[in-house]
Amino acid sequence: MEKKIGLFFGSDTGITEELTHDIVEAFDNIVVKEISEATVSDFQLYDTIILGLSTWYDGDLQSDWEAFFEEFKNIDFTGKKVAIYGLGDQIGYAEYFIDGVGILAEVILQNGGEVVAKWPVEGYRHTESKAIIPNDEEYFYGLALDNDNESNLNEERINSWLQLVKDAI
Repeated sequence: MEKKIGLFFGSDTGITEELTHDIVEAFDNIVVKEISEATVSDFQLYDTIILGLSTWYDGDLQSDWEAFFEEFKNIDFTGKKVAIYGLGDQIGYAEYFIDGVGILAEVILQNGGEVVAKWPVEGYRHTESKAIIPNDEEYFYGLALDNDNESNLNEERINSWLQLVKDAI
């Protein structure tokens, strides 16, 4: 029997939720939960996890992720593979582009997890990002989407990233 994948996301404006639907369609064995309704024990149900969020303002987590973050820091990710996708504005907030991805990835790694499906930084116009892998600066920890400036690239980027996720799990 194929193991289920847990997907947890947060969305204030509905854009992350809309793009989450595109990701969910790629899997038959996925359970989706808004992070506002999640508990620490929900994460223990899955060996493979996908996380989705947007970065707000000056590098802040999306509001539901912000509210859950103290609990998130206590999750044991040992033996878990985690893929992350994030939304940001590489022009208006160039120095904070998809920082939320990096903030979550750091906790996952500290708590024993493996972050999979890294994404190339080439082709983006940001100036800084906490999502860039420190020892591999050619990559973000996860998929970077800029719905504000490059929504026309979302579908292609999501499809390419989903192949990386499937290869990793």
